[in-house]
Amino acid sequence: MQPEAKKQISTQEPPSPPATSKQGRPRRGWLTAVVIVAAFAGLLVSGILQRVHTSAALRTETDDMAVPTISVVSPQRAAPSQEIVLPGNVQPYVTAPIYSRTNGYLQAWYFDIGAHVKKGQLLAVIATPEVDQQLGQSRSNLSTAEANLRLAEITKNRYEGLLKSKAVSQQDVDNAVGTYNANKSIVEADQANVKQLEALQSFEKIYAPFDGIITARNTDVGALVDSGSSGGVKTDLFHLSQVDRLRVYVNVPEEYSQATTSGLTAELTLSEFPGKAFTGKLVRTSEAINFETRTLLAEVDVANPTGKLLSGSYAEVHFKVPGTTTTYILPVDTLLFRKEGLRVAVVKDNKAQLLPVTPGRDFGDTIEIISGLQGGESVIVSPPDSLVNGEKVQIAPTTTAGGMQ
Repeated sequence: MQPEAKKQISTQEPPSPPATSKQGRPRRGWLTAVVIVAAFAGLLVSGILQRVHTSAALRTETDDMAVPTISVVSPQRAAPSQEIVLPGNVQPYVTAPIYSRTNGYLQAWYFDIGAHVKKGQLLAVIATPEVDQQLGQSRSNLSTAEANLRLAEITKNRYEGLLKSKAVSQQDVDNAVGTYNANKSIVEADQANVKQLEALQSFEKIYAPFDGIITARNTDVGALVDSGSSGGVKTDLFHLSQVDRLRVYVNVPEEYSQATTSGLTAELTLSEFPGKAFTGKLVRTSEAINFETRTLLAEVDVANPTGKLLSGSYAEVHFKVPGTTTTYILPVDTLLFRKEGLRVAVVKDNKAQLLPVTPGRDFGDTIEIISGLQGGESVIVSPPDSLVNGEKVQIAPTTTAGGMQ
């Protein structure tokens, strides 16, 4: 049984391999081609979409960059009572050069610079020998004229008595009266001459006209003193200043002239007294604007009983004047200088608007704006020079102390 079975098995034909379908090969190639085309199409579409997206993003970024990003500040309202600081010149309340009224040589002087003198104190003595001689001669002439006058009076009286008895003629009486009148006029002239020379002689002594300090002495012993009557150059012997009270002259700008009135309190600060202020009062103004400087000259009086303040000093005078109009304070970097005039840029509805403004006082980093603002504007800081009306802007987000927006 087994050999037969083997024989049957061996006689069977081996199975043939599966035949390859001629229709499957083109179908598989077609699918491959479709996949490849689809892949290329996908890559192409993806590239196009990426480029479109990049172009849109670039366009958006360009548009965003074209809109300037700015920072803004709000105008600060100035104080109703504003302080103005002006330069002032400190001068003595009374000052006078002391001249000679007679010619001669300085015989002696008794006070030098810095000396405090009282009214009527003798400052110097001038030797005037010529005046003394002229005075002596004039007094002698006066004595002679008075003697002649007494003789003419006696003669006149005698002749008037004799005329009653007809002992002399009327002509003789008239001659005697005329001689008396002439001698009387001579006496009066000589008396006037003597008084004049006595006055000149009294000028030999120089006295202080008021209480004060000698600030200059321009002569010395033996120096020739000229009264100036001869046409020579007059030189003051001394310079006297009254400093227990001082005048401070200030030039007030025209815009504050109406607010600067008499009675206004002023504070004076000087570099030689750091941290200290001296109180004064505005007593008068010139009541006229200087045509060249456009300022009003004002005088501030300051008490100086101890003489601590020196005349001729430079002082800063602080006035607190009431504000007549509402003004605002802005940083100086908010200003735009255009040919049309001064402008500031404000933001309204995300657009820039250029407003004309009128400047006031310049405080260095900030400036006062007198007109042109209402107080609620958002003013652009450091606006670009190319900024124009209606240009779109975006406000930069503010950063808090922790760095969060």
